[in-house]
Amino acid sequence: MTFHDAGTSTAITLAVVKTLILLVGSLITFLAFKAYRRTRQRALGFLAAGFGLVTLGLVLAGLLYELLEVPLMTGILLESLLMLVGFLVIAYSLYVT
Repeated sequence: MTFHDAGTSTAITLAVVKTLILLVGSLITFLAFKAYRRTRQRALGFLAAGFGLVTLGLVLAGLLYELLEVPLMTGILLESLLMLVGFLVIAYSLYVT
């Protein structure tokens, strides 16, 4: 296996993992939102929003880099900021009653 083959293999694996993260994160977000709609508990609404932001953040850098040709470091910064805000919203959802 050459260096180029290893890079291609890693890129394919990364794409598969990011796709799975998007699917599972979307499912968690959907289930939390569905629970919010059923119960109208604010905390569940924040939980759904937080998981949605984290999921979006986890796939954003690659999408920006590949589709919009945004510099990779800029994409990673935006990804990290969305994840930070998402985790703050999740933490807040655990705090509110």
